[in-house]
Amino acid sequence: MTNKLLFIAVAITACSAVTTRAAEPERLLFSFGDAANLKQWQTVNDGVMGGRSVGRMRHGSDGTLDFYGTLSLANNGGFASVRSRGSTLNLTSDDVIVARVRGDGREYTLNLYPKRRRMAFSYRAKFKTKKDEWTEVRIPLSNFVASYFGRTLNQRPDPRSIGGIGFLLGDKQPGPFRLEIDWIKAEPGFTPMETLTSK
Repeated sequence: MTNKLLFIAVAITACSAVTTRAAEPERLLFSFGDAANLKQWQTVNDGVMGGRSVGRMRHGSDGTLDFYGTLSLANNGGFASVRSRGSTLNLTSDDVIVARVRGDGREYTLNLYPKRRRMAFSYRAKFKTKKDEWTEVRIPLSNFVASYFGRTLNQRPDPRSIGGIGFLLGDKQPGPFRLEIDWIKAEPGFTPMETLTSK
């Protein structure tokens, strides 16, 4: 009887934790209605390694960050990216990164960068865009995997270490591209009940 009451108490506590977590508001990380907000961002392309891809950014007419250019595979290149400069994102382990984007049908990568930068290192998660359609990309923090010079590592992001976010194109398809970003948010995720009550 005591064990049964203890289990019920744990279950009630777990339900309360889920409800409380779900009630927490989403947090806006970046928006681009004000052109001045683009000063927090920069482009980094394969030219740093001798490539010839061109990636640029501008303030879109709809108040977006407009990331565009031409991907090239010449000189062993093949990537273009746009990323935020160092900042504090205050992420938690069960956060979901949500970005409202309009793309060209190509596959992009959402990158998370540690505060202490390491060359060619980031936590990555791929997503597909729908040509000329606004979509909300939703990726739990737990789905990001570490990448170092293109090699996948068995390492998950420590949310406290993340200080930047960005978008990268490296789908090995040369040619023009365009990705518009309206905003980027972090919202609370949900922990399955069986995980909460199994301990």
